Amino acid sequence: MNSTQTYVQPRPSVVTVAHVVYALHAVSLCVGAWTAATVVGSFLFGWPSIIAVIINYVFRGEARGTWLESHFRWQIRTFWLALLWSILIAAVSAPLALILVGFATWAVGFFLLGIWAAVRIVRLHLRLRDGVEM
Repeated sequence: MNSTQTYVQPRPSVVTVAHVVYALHAVSLCVGAWTAATVVGSFLFGWPSIIAVIINYVFRGEARGTWLESHFRWQIRTFWLALLWSILIAAVSAPLALILVGFATWAVGFFLLGIWAAVRIVRLHLRLRDGVEM
């Protein structure tokens, strides 16, 4: 979508839904950061993020044709990309664990992925707060 395109103004309730989804993802990230869980593990398998993705799919039709459409797409994409990167990190790290290097690639990979997810959620939410599409 380009920035010169005109959009229908979204209903305020759909804007609220987008804020709730970012908040649910943020809760999952914080639970991972402040507990024994990992940030990425909590983001992918914590109930707040799972509920957030379900809400995304349920309400994304209501966001179509509005500037919020890009936010719903990015929220969904962030979750699935994090899952994909997690699988790749695990696939690379598992065989390397035989020579102990895998433990380091696992830890570093998931640490960096957690930072990526947190930065992406915060950055996207700030754009939503400012009423700007992605």
